[in-house]
Amino acid sequence: MAKDHRYSHDQNFKNLILDYPLKALEVFCPQEAEALDQENVRIIPLRQEQLKERLGNRFRELDVPLLAEWPDGRREALLFVLEEESDPRRFSIHRLAHYCLDLAELCDTQRIVPVVIFLRTSGNETDHLTLGGDHHQYLNFRYIRCALPEWEAETWWDSPNLVARLLLSVMHWRDDQKLEVYARSVRGLTTLEPDPEKQLKYIDFIDIYSALDDNEMEQYKARYPQENQTMTSLSERLRAEGMAAGIQSGERAVLIRLLERRFGPLNSEILACLNDASQKQLETWADRILDAESLDEIFQTH
Repeated sequence: MAKDHRYSHDQNFKNLILDYPLKALEVFCPQEAEALDQENVRIIPLRQEQLKERLGNRFRELDVPLLAEWPDGRREALLFVLEEESDPRRFSIHRLAHYCLDLAELCDTQRIVPVVIFLRTSGNETDHLTLGGDHHQYLNFRYIRCALPEWEAETWWDSPNLVARLLLSVMHWRDDQKLEVYARSVRGLTTLEPDPEKQLKYIDFIDIYSALDDNEMEQYKARYPQENQTMTSLSERLRAEGMAAGIQSGERAVLIRLLERRFGPLNSEILACLNDASQKQLETWADRILDAESLDEIFQTH
């Protein structure tokens, strides 16, 4: 498995869960996710501002509480509490139980599913908490333990779940499978995620947790030319689009400044028109500024 690096694992996993909440639940708590009736359920991240205000210092910002709601009201909402731990020594089941009880009170619900995702594991993390006396147990608390280094990557090789494919590098694999793990993750990203911007975002995620060195990357390019070419083309296209967008944004800002100096403050309708304009329209309007006597002459269509 790839070793830890100087990155915010908490934030990386928070982004992953928030971008793909249903897919994350399918991977980390499949039995609970199976009952969600995905066509009708709505997954809503709890607002962190509200949690911080209501829970004060007990609120831990990088937890990811997800509320599953059925808009027709036929089932009570279900709250998923997902916590990522990159260092198992930091994990406290008492802290997690306390946090879940706080959320249960805050959200007025008894339907809570706590999940802990371990990027490293000692294999002996406490998975249950029991409080009681000599005669009775008065509190029993458990959580779903997802120790990714104990999961076999090969089991998820061809998974149709994008989150699983992105996590292959943090699962268990043999040293001779490192390039295959990287290729399977990249292939999953390019086939399961149609959004080019998210593809570029999560190739960084794959790079972080795969941690190929220069020599391994050269081997990868030689062994998997198709996957490498796909990501190279995507990166070049998005970089070109970003440069074009930056140029257009700059021209729009200059045009607004010139219009305001010539005709005074612009109303919201004209500003909206400028924001929606193409590169060609901006150039046409800029050419008219010197000769036009009014804004109407600049924005005329004929």
